[in-house]
Amino acid sequence: MEGVGSRQGRVGLEQPWQPSHLLLLIPVVLVVVITAADIATGPDIVLGPLLVVAPTLTAWFAGPWATAGIGVLAMAGEAANGWFAGRVSSRNVMVEVIAIAVITSLIVVLCAVRDRHARQMARVRSVAEAAQQVVMWPLPRRLGPLRLACVYLAAEEKAAVGGDLYAAVRTGSAARVMIGDVRGKGLPALGEAALLLGAFREAAHQQASLPDLAASLERSMIRYLADFEPEGEAGERFVTALLVEIADGEPLVRMTSCGHPAPLLLGPDNTVHVSSRGGSDFDDPDGGSTELGDVLGVGGEDGDWP
Repeated sequence: MEGVGSRQGRVGLEQPWQPSHLLLLIPVVLVVVITAADIATGPDIVLGPLLVVAPTLTAWFAGPWATAGIGVLAMAGEAANGWFAGRVSSRNVMVEVIAIAVITSLIVVLCAVRDRHARQMARVRSVAEAAQQVVMWPLPRRLGPLRLACVYLAAEEKAAVGGDLYAAVRTGSAARVMIGDVRGKGLPALGEAALLLGAFREAAHQQASLPDLAASLERSMIRYLADFEPEGEAGERFVTALLVEIADGEPLVRMTSCGHPAPLLLGPDNTVHVSSRGGSDFDDPDGGSTELGDVLGVGGEDGDWP
């Protein structure tokens, strides 16, 4: 029997974009073109103030040092305009050079603050990703005859940590898989995720049936929340989970759902089947649900999915 999956991966830490040195030619060429045009048009048309566009453009893709260098080049271009016009020491040229210097300084400061913030965010994402990798162990490619594949995508853009969790263990002649979702997101959700994953990896080998396993996980969550749940969030912390058991040599998947969205089964002809309670693809042999309390999901249901 083979597991369903298409690819395995994990959202990694995004590397900061490093601009090509060729991009620096754009502001350099811009300074040269504006300076040459200002000299060619004579004193009647003043284009020198446009030189401030060069360091402003540089700050978009380069760091503070490159921005400062382009700013100095822009100041030199304005001084060259005054020298060719024979008024390099005039008040107008001096004011324009000082204005370019002041604006460039402000741009460089903003650029340095931006880069510092980006480094801090990169460190935070690195710590968050390391914590997530400690909690979310990489799944093996095979558990007995079962092949596994997974992909983790956090809901928040550019985030490496989310409230989703998954785990898979081998128990005798079957594989047990858990997929869950912790209320909340980011680092605060890692505590509940770590507890549930640890409890699953241990209890999966001790409980004979999935409902018993779900009840054991429920008790673990209740004990944890009794000690660590903040007073202002009493009764608001919970986890939804889907427990799946795939036995070797059986064309059958046993499931216990604790408030989690139903799984999808992708057929060989690209057809998609969704298990639904009472439907033809999801049979409940006991004709009832297994209540699992208010912490691990909002209730439970168990059955077999051929």
